[in-house]
Amino acid sequence: MKSDSVKRGVERAPHRSLFYALGCTASDFDKPFVGIINSYNTIIPGHMHLDQVSRAVQEGVRSAGGVAFEMNTIGVCDGIAMNHPGMKYSLPSRELIADSAEISAEAHQFDALVFICSCDKITPGMLMAAARINVPSIFVAGGPMMAGHVYDNGKLRTIDLSNLFEAVGKTVNGKMTEEALEEWTRKACPGCGSCAGMFTANTMSCMTEALGMALPGNGTIPGASSQRLDIALRSGQQIIKLLEKGIKPRDILTRDAIFNAFTVDMALGGSTNSVLHLTAIAHEAGINYPLSWINEISQGTPHLCKMSPAGFHHIEDLDAAGGIYAVMHEVSRLLKLNAMTVTGKTVGELVPQFPVKDREVIHSVDAPYSTTGGLAILFGNLAPEGAVVKAAAVSPEMKVHKGPARVFDSEEAATKAIMARSIKAGDVVVIRYEGPKGGPGFREMLTPTSLLAGLDLDKSVALVTDGRFSGASRGSSIGHVSPEAASGGPIAAVRDGDTISIDIPARKLEVLLSDAELAKRMAAVPEFKPRVTSGYLKRYAEKVTSASTGAVFQD
Repeated sequence: MKSDSVKRGVERAPHRSLFYALGCTASDFDKPFVGIINSYNTIIPGHMHLDQVSRAVQEGVRSAGGVAFEMNTIGVCDGIAMNHPGMKYSLPSRELIADSAEISAEAHQFDALVFICSCDKITPGMLMAAARINVPSIFVAGGPMMAGHVYDNGKLRTIDLSNLFEAVGKTVNGKMTEEALEEWTRKACPGCGSCAGMFTANTMSCMTEALGMALPGNGTIPGASSQRLDIALRSGQQIIKLLEKGIKPRDILTRDAIFNAFTVDMALGGSTNSVLHLTAIAHEAGINYPLSWINEISQGTPHLCKMSPAGFHHIEDLDAAGGIYAVMHEVSRLLKLNAMTVTGKTVGELVPQFPVKDREVIHSVDAPYSTTGGLAILFGNLAPEGAVVKAAAVSPEMKVHKGPARVFDSEEAATKAIMARSIKAGDVVVIRYEGPKGGPGFREMLTPTSLLAGLDLDKSVALVTDGRFSGASRGSSIGHVSPEAASGGPIAAVRDGDTISIDIPARKLEVLLSDAELAKRMAAVPEFKPRVTSGYLKRYAEKVTSASTGAVFQD
């Protein structure tokens, strides 16, 4: 066993002494050592209960004949970090999480790993680490939050955090009272779990199943449900079986697994951030997955689910309808069925067990919301390396749009203009210098998109940025424009009044300028001066690559 290097032989007597100090017994040294990499904390609702989840995992490990040791990583709550300088640290935390998991695992020579995660950057950071470390690994999510319930115009409705962000715009617009806003504030997030819609956190938890790295149900069983503890216990038992069979992450995280994940993501209409994270995971697994391939998957995959923010269903509804494997069952003819999973079975062996239970939540491939997937990659002279849009959350009248650019060099400047009601129907809001290098940190633009929705402008105003979006964003919100402005991308040359052309069906994003004029402007763009000149963000900006390659660190 790998852990023999910390527990076997005369020369390891000092090491064994330290394990005795932890409460180990002599018989434990004959058992596999399993590292529990947990992101438990008391600042993120999606993580506040992960101590309980961890205890269930540890019980599973012990009952299957292993010895469990728990270690922690950091975590950032994107909702709390939103629309202020703290958001600059959200995506950069992904790399630190991957690094810290690697350090924990390798320094202590664990034989196998259980990753307990929840929320936006923690899950992908841990998946990156699993691919890098490559010892038997399994994922256990904290589960989704239940939706909140309020009375709206005399009718009971469900709400979540995205509705609350939009409610701010409605309050500014005079369509909602501050008293009603306060009621929604108290009820939108009723308890533990990752925010209730198909936002980034839940998208990535669902992707752990689609990738084959978690047991069925991991992405959708509510965090407050006792079933969450059951799947945690079973995952602790399953990691010992994976170790016995020698099944490692790189046996699972293959090109076929990445293909399956993007296919399921397209059917779900998941967060645009899944593009960023899945390409980064592929990179760690040694797989090149260009954005053009994602469009090919999208063109051939029907969009079957409309979760919040694109629709009214929440993850609890998807769970009741059969969960992620029911979606996989529905699109099984499109999947790579020979892909291995942590169950020890292939995708093809598993999907027949999970029929769809509710056609309102999971549509048939014969009656989809759209014949193409929920995400699209746009290319053109404004985004030579690509840009990402959640097509499933764009209203039909905004699928093709031309309008004058309203250009801002920061999220704050754009938000101020929107709040001042200076953005008009037909405009294209352009927010630049918010990319991985430029921000630095690649902030989410949930506040501007939510304000536009709250002001009833989401069906007449587009937003284009080299920043990114929350999974809770909706409307014609096009992000990840690459190259970013700070790296000399064409978005740096756009001026107020330039006509921006968006054609989502044709996968096009262009500024209507001649090649000569665009080149002339590009030559005149001043050299970017970093906004942060010290600390981790300085180092991050120096090492991070383009959004088009997953915003990973340069090798």
